Amino acid sequence: MNAWLIVLPLMGAAGIIGAVNWAKLMREHREAKSLPLNAVDFTRLTDGTYHGGYAGGMYQWRKNECDVTVTGGKVSGIQMAKTVDPAAKNMDHQTLYDRVIQAQSLQVDTISMATLTSKAYLQAVENALLQAQHE
Repeated sequence: MNAWLIVLPLMGAAGIIGAVNWAKLMREHREAKSLPLNAVDFTRLTDGTYHGGYAGGMYQWRKNECDVTVTGGKVSGIQMAKTVDPAAKNMDHQTLYDRVIQAQSLQVDTISMATLTSKAYLQAVENALLQAQHE
C-alpha cells in the first residue's frame, strides 16, 4: 500500500511533464508548417554569394544557416554553413538544395520524413535570396 503512495504521484507528475512537452512539440510543428516560402522572385537575382539563416522556430530546434551562390542570375550553389538541428544528421539537405537549384524555386518536394526540417532549411535559403533580389 505504501508503495502506491509513492508511485501514483510520480506517475501523475510524469503525465503532466509529458503533456507539457507534447504541447510544445505541437506548437513548434504548427509554426514550421506555416512557413510561407514565397517571398523570392527568382527572375530578379543579382550575382554573388549570400548568407541566410533561420532562427529555428520558437524553440530553435531547426536553427540553420546557409550560403547561396547566384551566378548569371540563377541559383548555382547552396552550402550548409551551420546547424544546431539535432536531426540534421538524418536529413539529406544537399538533395533538398539540389532540388532548389534544379527548379530555381523554393516550391520543391521536401525530404521524405523530414518535411518540417526541410521547410526550415528552405527558409534559410529564402532569407539569403531576399538579399539577392534587385528592383
